Amino acid sequence: MSGFWCILFLGGWLAWSGGADGPGAVIRIDLGTIDRAVSAALNESDVLQKMAEEATKKKPNAKPIKGISGLKVKDLHPPVISLALSPGLGLFMAVLVQMTFTGKSFIGGNVEISLTANLTASSWLWQDTAGIPRFSSRNCHITLISVKTNLPSSMLPKVTSKFLNSTLQKVLPGLLCPAVDAVLNLVNAKFTTMASEIPLGTAGTLQYTLLNPPMTSETFIELDLKTILHQKEGKEVDIPIDQPSLASLPPKRDAATQLILSANFLSAELCILQTSFNLDISNNTVLGLPPLVTTMLGALIPEISKVLPPSQPLVIEMREAKAPVMSITPDKSFVQLFSTAEFQVSPLDSAPESLFVLDVHSNLEVQFAIEDEKLQLSLALQSLSRVALASSSLGMFDELPLKGVLADIVHVAYVPSINRVLHGGVPLPDLLGITYQRANISRFENALVLDVPIAET
Repeated sequence: MSGFWCILFLGGWLAWSGGADGPGAVIRIDLGTIDRAVSAALNESDVLQKMAEEATKKKPNAKPIKGISGLKVKDLHPPVISLALSPGLGLFMAVLVQMTFTGKSFIGGNVEISLTANLTASSWLWQDTAGIPRFSSRNCHITLISVKTNLPSSMLPKVTSKFLNSTLQKVLPGLLCPAVDAVLNLVNAKFTTMASEIPLGTAGTLQYTLLNPPMTSETFIELDLKTILHQKEGKEVDIPIDQPSLASLPPKRDAATQLILSANFLSAELCILQTSFNLDISNNTVLGLPPLVTTMLGALIPEISKVLPPSQPLVIEMREAKAPVMSITPDKSFVQLFSTAEFQVSPLDSAPESLFVLDVHSNLEVQFAIEDEKLQLSLALQSLSRVALASSSLGMFDELPLKGVLADIVHVAYVPSINRVLHGGVPLPDLLGITYQRANISRFENALVLDVPIAET
């Protein structure tokens, strides 16, 4: 029965996150994070240096440069990059390039030509068929700012003019503009990691993809994410049931990339893990439990003491009957568990025999932290909101005297066992090299908010 409720809930959540109602997660990528990703792509690949070297190689049918031969790149300064976001479109890039060419002049001497140029390019941000954001270049322009050479001053006007006309205006666009595409491809590769399937322990897998096309503002890019959950058998859960979406989003902090996780998303994560919450509790399970024997039950519930086997060990099977539900407000966050507790007598020489089953609803407070780039959840019992007799082989009785003992059992044994399962963590979207380790965690209505300072990304 618990598997049915989990599938029902998860199917509803997936239909909700994948439909028009709203996402299960939203990430707002600050311009500073994009700036760092572009700079990292340039530094990691030496893409401008490679393009410069390629552009000056001899090519078949290439026209010789009058007055200069053996043109090579001697020096390329680290580019100075300025980025801006174009609302509704994508990214605008301005790159200040300083480089020095060397060659042989027609009089036999070495020639050096140092130039400063400004590259400007715009790109379009879109969604591909796999649900991944992509940058594509739209246009690229090169503007020369200054040119200096070591040629004698009497030769400067003619040679410099020929160089500008026959070389720089032809070589630079072919040299630098392909570098824009190369850099964008490197950034796109950092986007691609977002859509990788991530294991959820042994329970299944999680995958983030875009729900809607990316939205670009003046200061950040917003990605609405859906999550594809697969059971361990590989089946995707997709039963459609309406679920409410986030009513609103929190304000965006300056100089921080913001990840917003809805309470429904976190509920779904708990649901996919809930079969791992099952626990059989006995005297040997954990220290600190009251003695779990039939004598204890008889002392608490006199009306069944006469039909209980004397001094027999008990086993309490804790199982989740329905999907856990996460609730988040600006002040607190709670998980509701809907469990069954089956009390069984467990003689040493025979199979366990069921005595009765209780419906148990638990309220647990949730604490959040980041560890190993995953969201960690830690539960603590606040109260048992419901303890009711569901079935009994001993006849009807008042279950209220069991509430205190059951609360101790849930607190000492069951919740710590669940926390060990949850220690695997909730995988977070992996894109653009964002690190969540020092994120500031806060709560919003029906959502958890992670603000990642740019200095830490």
